[in-house]
Order: sequence, then structure tokens, then C-alpha cells
Amino acid sequence: MNSPLALYVRKASMLKLNWWGLPLRLMIGYGFMFHGYAKLSHGPEHFARILDALHMPAPIVLAWMTTITELAGGLAIMIGAFVPIVSIPLAFVLLVAMLTVHLPNGFDGIKLMGIGPDGLKFGKPGTETDLMYLAGLLALAIGGDSPLSFDRMLFRRYRERS
Repeated sequence: MNSPLALYVRKASMLKLNWWGLPLRLMIGYGFMFHGYAKLSHGPEHFARILDALHMPAPIVLAWMTTITELAGGLAIMIGAFVPIVSIPLAFVLLVAMLTVHLPNGFDGIKLMGIGPDGLKFGKPGTETDLMYLAGLLALAIGGDSPLSFDRMLFRRYRERS
């Protein structure tokens, strides 16, 4: 019979294989793809109007760049491809959103303002979600490749040829 300690050691050794990265990759990648797809489905021109209202330079160019970065970067994170590299533009998108939109709203990602006849009322989101995404990207970037990732497959083939 397995002792609790032996079970713990076996589970902890699985973490050394970076299985922890798989759910993080899937959620962060999906989140970026979700937001990129929302921008694409509403038309990047709609997002460009928002950027223009924020006095961002070249809003149509930034709208397309952000949309493509979120879609392509999200997919790369989900499949575990070039994660440390792809994390840089994704982090930049998060930092811009955080500094231009969310910072004035404080930390809370979800602000329950009250309950009205139409249901729950929520306030504007703060920096909490941006910071969690940034922390997740950082963890994935420094944590190395993980099982079921493109990078692990690529590195394995590269090591076999060397």
C-alpha cells in the first residue's frame, strides 16, 4: 500500500516534468484568443475607435496589431510554441491595457456595485486580471517547456539530431 508520503513524492515528481504548465497554457492562451476573436468579430475598426478615444497613435494599426497579437500569441501559448518569445508582445498588450484603461479603476478585477431590478451591477475592472495574466506569462516563460507542447517536441527532435 502506498503511504501518503510516497504518493506525495510521486505527484511532486510529475510536477518536475512541468505538467503544471499545461492548464496554465490552455487558460492563458484561450483567454488571449477569446479577446482577439472578440476584437476581430466586432471589426478591428470598432476597437480602433476605442483606441482613438484613448488618444493612442495610429489607432487602426494598433487595433489590427493587437488583434493579431492576441489571436496568434494566444494560439502559440495554447500549443506551447515559442512561449518565452511570444510572451513579450502579449505582456506589452497587457501593460498598455493596464496603464491606459484599468489602472484608474484600482486593483479589483470584479467590482460588484449592487443589485438592481435588472440584476447584478458591476463596475469597471481594475488591474487584477492583467496582473494575473502577466504572472502566468512570466511563469510559463521561465518555467520551460511542458508536456504536450510544441517546444518539447521541437527540442526533443533537435537533441536527437545533435
